[in-house]
Amino acid sequence: MFKKLASIGLGSMFIGVGVNGFILPLHLLNGGVMGIGLLVKYLWGFKVGLTMICLSLPIYLLALKYERPYFFNSLFGMLASSIMIDILFPLKELFDVPIAEGAFIGGLFIGSGVGLMLRNKISPGGMDLMALLMSKWFSINVGIIIFFIDICIVTFGLYILGGHESVYSLLTVLGVGLASSVITSFKSVNIYLS
Repeated sequence: MFKKLASIGLGSMFIGVGVNGFILPLHLLNGGVMGIGLLVKYLWGFKVGLTMICLSLPIYLLALKYERPYFFNSLFGMLASSIMIDILFPLKELFDVPIAEGAFIGGLFIGSGVGLMLRNKISPGGMDLMALLMSKWFSINVGIIIFFIDICIVTFGLYILGGHESVYSLLTVLGVGLASSVITSFKSVNIYLS
């Protein structure tokens, strides 16, 4: 139980730093429910974390029906990540990096947080939970599933937001996919494995 709580705390902190320190200030996107939350933030100014909670509910109800352990573990992960994203909002003024580096570094932070949680069957958001369920059902690495979902959402964001920021968002998705795949792939990485 301590390892699960530690992975939720550390993972949500990494996600909060990645989003607020790099993604929001550079007006970038990510995939998943977080990416949709970022789109809503840019278009209408709503809080990213609160939007994530609202959008994740249908997927969590699916998990409640088919995979109850995933539901209970991931509910805390999603709530902690969403709250941490909104709490760490002041970090948006902390880092001053070029857009390409910021996009990739932000993706690595987010992917590390996501990966730490997924190692313990915990999801920080609705699409990650869907990827976790699909990974179990179809025996595909969860990081790869997340990568493809994220590419679809960022591509959709290209049409809505336009601009070169959306193209750099693909670097964010690459960073998220890389970090989460590495952390969830190797059996030798047992620090947070229950």
